[in-house]
Amino acid sequence: MGPLSRESWAQRLRAFRASPSAFLAGPEGEGLGRDLLSDLRSEKLGEQTKVSLLTLALEYPALLWPDVPAAEAAAVFLLDTLVLLPPRPSALRRPLLLAATTTLAAGGALGPASGASGRLLPLLLGLASGRDLGRGFGPASEQHLLQATACECLRELESCRPGLLGGCLGLLRGLLGREGPVQPLSLLLGLVLHNTLVGQARAGASLQDQLVAGDCSSGDVRSPTIPWDWTLAGEGDGHLQAQAPSWPAAEEEERGLEVLEPSPEEARELRAVAAQLLDASYLLTPVAQAQLLWLLGWALRGRRGQPPALFKPQLVRLLGTAQLVLLHAVLALKAAFGEAMFTAQDEALLLRRLALAAQHPALPVPAHLFYLHCLLSFPENWPLGPTGEEAAPLLLGPRQCRGLLPSLLHDPLGLLARLHLLCLLSVQGEEEEEEEEVQAQSPRRYLQDLLAGVRQMAALEGGPRASATLCFQASYLVACCLAGEPAVLNSLTHGLAQLYRARPALAPHFVDFLDRVAPELGKPLGVMLRQEVVSREGSDGALRWHLQMLAKVVDGEAPVATLRFLRAAAAHCKDWGLEQALLRVCRALLWAGGGGGLVDFLQELAGQLEDPDGRDHARLYYILLAHLAGPKLGVALGPSLAAPALTSSLVAENQGFAAALTVQEALSPLRLSVGPRRAEGPDPVLQLQVEAQEPLYSLELRFRVQGQLYAPLGAVHVPHLRPGRPLPLALPLQPRRPAPTQLHVQALYTTPTGLTCHARLPPVTVDFASLFLPFPQPPGGAGPDFFEELWASCLPKGAESRVWCPLGPQGLEALVARHLEPFVVAAQPPTSYSVAIRLPPASRLLLRLQATPAGGVPVALRTDDWAVLPLAGDFLRGLSAAG
Repeated sequence: MGPLSRESWAQRLRAFRASPSAFLAGPEGEGLGRDLLSDLRSEKLGEQTKVSLLTLALEYPALLWPDVPAAEAAAVFLLDTLVLLPPRPSALRRPLLLAATTTLAAGGALGPASGASGRLLPLLLGLASGRDLGRGFGPASEQHLLQATACECLRELESCRPGLLGGCLGLLRGLLGREGPVQPLSLLLGLVLHNTLVGQARAGASLQDQLVAGDCSSGDVRSPTIPWDWTLAGEGDGHLQAQAPSWPAAEEEERGLEVLEPSPEEARELRAVAAQLLDASYLLTPVAQAQLLWLLGWALRGRRGQPPALFKPQLVRLLGTAQLVLLHAVLALKAAFGEAMFTAQDEALLLRRLALAAQHPALPVPAHLFYLHCLLSFPENWPLGPTGEEAAPLLLGPRQCRGLLPSLLHDPLGLLARLHLLCLLSVQGEEEEEEEEVQAQSPRRYLQDLLAGVRQMAALEGGPRASATLCFQASYLVACCLAGEPAVLNSLTHGLAQLYRARPALAPHFVDFLDRVAPELGKPLGVMLRQEVVSREGSDGALRWHLQMLAKVVDGEAPVATLRFLRAAAAHCKDWGLEQALLRVCRALLWAGGGGGLVDFLQELAGQLEDPDGRDHARLYYILLAHLAGPKLGVALGPSLAAPALTSSLVAENQGFAAALTVQEALSPLRLSVGPRRAEGPDPVLQLQVEAQEPLYSLELRFRVQGQLYAPLGAVHVPHLRPGRPLPLALPLQPRRPAPTQLHVQALYTTPTGLTCHARLPPVTVDFASLFLPFPQPPGGAGPDFFEELWASCLPKGAESRVWCPLGPQGLEALVARHLEPFVVAAQPPTSYSVAIRLPPASRLLLRLQATPAGGVPVALRTDDWAVLPLAGDFLRGLSAAG
């Protein structure tokens, strides 16, 4: 396919911009990035069309080349195209530089292993240095613009990889003193200095060499020895933001800068660099000045040898600025340095200026909101109260803010911002005024009158929705700012209850408001709204609003009045929507514990409601209330996990009930371990220890043995198990043959949320030694004669064998004491032991152990069950390894 014409590309670009994702998913979108690159070298297209193509590459690089190899190849092609341009003036050089930089950064291809990065970075640094790079980079008339563009590209790469250009600080510092674009170089040097200080402070390294270094390229700017700091750039401690997002957040982000204590020489050089940048800031645009001041302010804050007096000339110049962005930079410096740079007079001047500017009648709405925001978030020299607590500035009193008091004539955003300030002033306290003006000008009195006016506007029947929205926004703001003022909250609660009485159609707003306010206001307001609803007649025309409100605020208190209202309302619920609203109130009563009267009411609804779905609902609620205890009922009535919206709400709800009432499979919350055995009693007992990772109730452990070697084991029941409190359990075993086995364990339990869960635990091993039991003591006591009788009784029907048992470092006496002590019948310590072991159900194992000087012990053994011999041999050979 040949190159497209200008008209074809224009049509194609229009279709792409209309819906990029849809275009790329179509047949023409597959090769868009490839066609765009190839047509950049087409002789049939003019430069303006090619600039349009490069603009698309700048706006959508991640869509055109979505993976790293594609982005790398595209950047290489763009750089090749740049080199192939003729030496005459061209409008493509700057867009090609920008496109190659953007493609590498957006595609994730920027790195030490990238060939395009190795070509682009030296090229950009050479252009920023103002060097003649030879043929292909245009005439002298374009060098100034290319130098500025290269600085912008380097600043973009440094923003993406903080610390990348840290090794070129000295070179950039030298460039700022020459002829060249001051603003791009200043912003680039400020950003590199900021990022390098952050990285070096966290690494604890010195900056002396970097600050005083000369030309880091050693003559050839394309040399691969340029010290790009990929290690520091790879750490990526966060991307720089053009302006301080919020002063506390910025302070937390830059806290690590204070750990570096520079040497006197380093401090002198750092101060010289900062002074050089500040001296050049007069030539920058307001936005660039603000960004540079923010960079330097947060980079030098709290650093030894860098006094805030460096910024004092700038502060004197900017205290009277009319540029909003520069005022924002001044406040950022104030947040960084506080009283170290700003006196009380400076603070009072700033506050007075902000308060007067916010009252200007010709002020646009965005600027008006900005000034109010600066007042609300003013960084004080000596703030009172805990860190992060919201309060009005100390030097800003009600007398200064009379012109900033909110009025019903203000636009909603301005009214809310002024109301916020009024709330903070009300918390701060009232200023002493003349006796005749105290009550009239009291901030709290004015606040209550304003809220009353806002509620009156919202209560107008058929009024605009914006009035109701503004009322609840203002009420929420007051509730948040004055949460610790009971008098204000009490007045607000009564006012909102009166608003509902006047306009029940605002029930959805009340429901949302109750979800957002703190319990200090939500609980008393909910009680008052419930009383307001249940005092109505069930035939009220706003019945659906009352039911929606009651479903939100109903609780276990006063169930008689609530049921009386519901019985009266049930007679007027004639359609499906009202029936469902009534049943939602019943559901909320079930959740809160509605008392015995609710059972009768649900029975009545099951036969009274006209819709079958409503009757089924009522019948289901009745069954749940009659058969489930409180915790299980709460889980059954919890949010349904059913995702699809089904035709019948009962079917969807039943899916939630099924999830709550059936046994759920879960990961094991138990740890089961085998404790030391106890050789006593007529049957072997396995000592288990159970430890829970979360609280469990009604725990049942079920054990299953494969095959027929053991009789079935009974389940073990534990009423309650807490984490950190292991519980010992004794599990009786009933072997049908004396052989080891594994027990498969399952756990059935109830969680604190009421769910019943089932989990499989790792198998528990029952080894051969766990079956050992001692022989009952004869009337005359056990001794050598008793053992000899047992020894003789094993033959001729039994079997006899000999096993060599290595002792290792331990002696025979220690080995017997650790493993065979309960079964020793006769002994001549430390050389001879006679051991008699009873194996359930009816087998015996007899051992004679005689020490020898060879480092082991020969063991003679007899048993009346020949199948026991290999098990006994493995047991004896493993004694030495078991220690």
